[in-house]
Amino acid sequence: MGRYINLFTDFGFKRIFGTEENKDILLDFLNTLLADKQTIIDLQFLNTEMLGSNILERKAIFDLYCENDKGEKFIVELQRAKQEFFKERSIFYASRAIDDQSKRGKWDYNWQAVYTIAIMDFEFAGMGHENVKSDVILYDTENQMQFSDKLRFIYLEMPKFKKTEDELESNYDKWLYLLKNISELDEIPPRLQAFLFKKIFNLAEVSNYAPKDRIQYEESLKEYRDYYNTIATAEKDARMEGRKEEKIEIAKSLITQNVDIQVIKNATGLTQTEIEALKESLF
Repeated sequence: MGRYINLFTDFGFKRIFGTEENKDILLDFLNTLLADKQTIIDLQFLNTEMLGSNILERKAIFDLYCENDKGEKFIVELQRAKQEFFKERSIFYASRAIDDQSKRGKWDYNWQAVYTIAIMDFEFAGMGHENVKSDVILYDTENQMQFSDKLRFIYLEMPKFKKTEDELESNYDKWLYLLKNISELDEIPPRLQAFLFKKIFNLAEVSNYAPKDRIQYEESLKEYRDYYNTIATAEKDARMEGRKEEKIEIAKSLITQNVDIQVIKNATGLTQTEIEALKESLF
């Protein structure tokens, strides 16, 4: 276990970003990502579990769900697992935050903006760019102008962030570096000496935790490690299976050329029984 907690654990993420007394951390992070938006002054944490309109509808559960003084909603999610339809999932969850604003009786549909921030420990497939950040809005492609400013998605593909400490320039760079690397650090880097970052490092230092909190973090860290070990094993098995299929195709080709079984065994690593079974299936 390192000196500082891993922010990609459930415990670590909520410890730093999800407490009322440390709300200034979340505010700075959101204002850094939404720099073109008017500064967010304050946030209120909302219930992270939203129910559908009836018991049969699926629940939407967010890591963090907040509202500013204007009634604008902010969904902040940490996503470790790669999902085929993660984009669609994030849109679905945002729609729940819109539906949550509906009113009984007469309503003019004037809902407040919904912002989704997804911190992802994986890359989108087929995005075609190397940018860490994707900033998605409703856009009129015909007239090349924004269609609405009330729905916005920011995706951070953290594996794409490659900058070293010496390359950090903006507050945005520093935030990404901290998110990705804090659990690997032994001390506060010179470029992260601002008061807010020092506060984060202090909150993240495992030695400061009470025994109960330390146990909770260790359980969360174990879950995180178990997940990645499972993924690594699955990927290794898939590679092995791919190589096995390649060897079988080579063996089939050699069989059709009447190559001696011993030669095929040496070339592919397949057993004599496997080769004979292939030979039988071909003829």
